[in-house]
Amino acid sequence: METRQEKDKLSAIAEELGHEICVFTNSANSPAPNEMPVPAEEESDDFYEFTPEDYYRIISDKIGAKAQILKTHKMREAEAAARRARITKAVIRVLFPDNYILEANFKPSDYIQSLVDLLMKVTARPDLPFYLYTTPPKVLIKDTTQDFYSAGFAPGAIVYFSYDLPKDSELNNEVAKTGPYLRADIQSLNGLRPTSKTLGPVNFEPETTVVETTVVPDPKPAVKKPTKPKWLKL
Repeated sequence: METRQEKDKLSAIAEELGHEICVFTNSANSPAPNEMPVPAEEESDDFYEFTPEDYYRIISDKIGAKAQILKTHKMREAEAAARRARITKAVIRVLFPDNYILEANFKPSDYIQSLVDLLMKVTARPDLPFYLYTTPPKVLIKDTTQDFYSAGFAPGAIVYFSYDLPKDSELNNEVAKTGPYLRADIQSLNGLRPTSKTLGPVNFEPETTVVETTVVPDPKPAVKKPTKPKWLKL
């Protein structure tokens, strides 16, 4: 639990930056050098057998996809607007080469430039050019006029930070490879969580589009019940 001094420190930084931030390290997620991954158990032959249930599930998915295509433009727009309305924040985590992670909240309608402006305030060398990218595959974030939702960064995303310096430059060897990348006072926030609930766990999986599907009935033949002829008297 944070002390009063730590809470005041977090509040002062948030007031300066205009954002509540959270700083932590990624070292816990890095495997030990001598730690080898455990091979997965080999699946049995039955695992790869194509069953009737698989067939009817594929048919059902195809029918649902066809129904989605047949929807009118207005219907698709209304569904897209409804999905967007349900997302109220974009939690962005910036990973630095020294394993420090900066987390901050934005509105889905905020522009990516607001993230760049925030990084200009927290980096140790704001005078050096830098770029952001996502991976895999490595894709540079060039259009900072795009909002987080349109860029696919809502409700959350992980981006990577790198200095944009010539490989043979002295600064690249001294700064870009070793750091530090964050200001010392920002690094000192490592492990401290803001008291408000604006920062917290978020699902970083891409949003799944809900597709209307048609349920295919089980094609098992109906079992006829034996009936007694009217002329038969017992």
